[in-house]
Amino acid sequence: MALGPSLDIRQTQSLVMTQQLQQAIKLLALSSIEIEAVVAEELAKNPLLEEGGDKPEATTDDVGDGFDDAPDPTGADDFSTGESALDYDASEAARDTDSLPDLPMNEAGEAFDFDRLESRPHSLKEHLLDQLSGTGGSIGALAEAIVHSLADTGYLERSLIDLADSLGAPEAELEEALALVQDLDPPGIAARSLAECLALQAKAADRYDPAMARLIDNLDLLAKGRMKDLLRICRVDEEDLADMVRELRAYDPKPGCQFSSTPATEIVPDVLVREGKDGWEVELNPDALPRVLVNRAYHAELKAGASDKASKAWLADHLQSANWLVKALDQRAQTILKTAIQIVRVQEGFFREGVSALKPLTLAAVAEKVEVHESTVSRVTSNKYLFCERGLYELKYFFGSGVGSADSEDGASALAVKAAIKKLIDEEDKILSDDALVTLLQGQGYDLARRTVAKYREAMGIGSSVQRRRQRKMQGG
Repeated sequence: MALGPSLDIRQTQSLVMTQQLQQAIKLLALSSIEIEAVVAEELAKNPLLEEGGDKPEATTDDVGDGFDDAPDPTGADDFSTGESALDYDASEAARDTDSLPDLPMNEAGEAFDFDRLESRPHSLKEHLLDQLSGTGGSIGALAEAIVHSLADTGYLERSLIDLADSLGAPEAELEEALALVQDLDPPGIAARSLAECLALQAKAADRYDPAMARLIDNLDLLAKGRMKDLLRICRVDEEDLADMVRELRAYDPKPGCQFSSTPATEIVPDVLVREGKDGWEVELNPDALPRVLVNRAYHAELKAGASDKASKAWLADHLQSANWLVKALDQRAQTILKTAIQIVRVQEGFFREGVSALKPLTLAAVAEKVEVHESTVSRVTSNKYLFCERGLYELKYFFGSGVGSADSEDGASALAVKAAIKKLIDEEDKILSDDALVTLLQGQGYDLARRTVAKYREAMGIGSSVQRRRQRKMQGG
């Protein structure tokens, strides 16, 4: 066999990711807020794009592929699917349909209650500074400095000596300012240790007597469950100690965490779901959809005035870009809607009964019904939210693996099993072991191994039977 350079021809297949295809894939994964930013950028740089009106049409023109040769209509191509919806009978949810039906107009009834989408509280620092707004002088200024030094948990992690050196203030004045901050709401704020945090809350509740002080000074014994030692140290009987422990456990060990440490981000639901007269209604939220149109009249005006080759090329490029954006946004909206429709079909029980009725659902199963790739469903369900009467949920919430169930060939959702385990533990009279939980779950139709129950229990932050028994003993139960 001769060795040397040679020429040959081979035929291969490969997927070429054009820039527009890459951008279309990127649009699928963006949230509604991120989409607004992209659209705003395109509106700023493309004169053929305009923002749609307040009452968009439900249909979208097929702008085709012959961009420059297409006839110029007198108006504009408007994109918005804000009114598109699907009304389907819940009895059809279990049927194995080959394709999705057409999306009729939603002759809407009542409006959704968006008041349930409450924003998070403002930050801890803002909350404390509001309370200090009427305080003046050097003590007030030092108190504000202390507030700015607090960790997100509400603790003061820097020493007063360090703060005094950095602020150039006497330590005595700083102590006075700290006392001022520690009197603010919420109780326990600006503590330098867990013991001080609990003591501040006990004082605010008028429960800081000598016995409680000794209990707080010996939290290590409480954590170890050494109740006999605590009876001796606190000089109280078992009933009093149990009452003190219950009081202590009701306090917040991290009072600052109830406040947001970052600016509140508004979540706008992409999909709205409600029960109508003939079944579930699924529609895109018009407030989450960008309304973009291609101004054909302006394009015709510019085209008539374009005389040189460079101007014509520039105009053709911008028309193609505008048409592509309209089509890409339309495709994104329709894919979100079709995916949401399939989710509602499968999880119809959740919308009626709650988390206990969730079914196992995979991205691949939805992708097969919607006739897209699994990765497309993954992008479409990321950072997209569904609003229904039960609340606001990310679309990914409805996906999960399944476990064995006697009541269903497909099994039960892991979320449903977790809810069942939590309910059993919350209602337990006698502490239940994992083996006992397995037996009770089998009675409810869940076929689980003991290690699976333990895994789910630990994932929910629920202690073992030994830990729960010790906790009940500490509470005097």
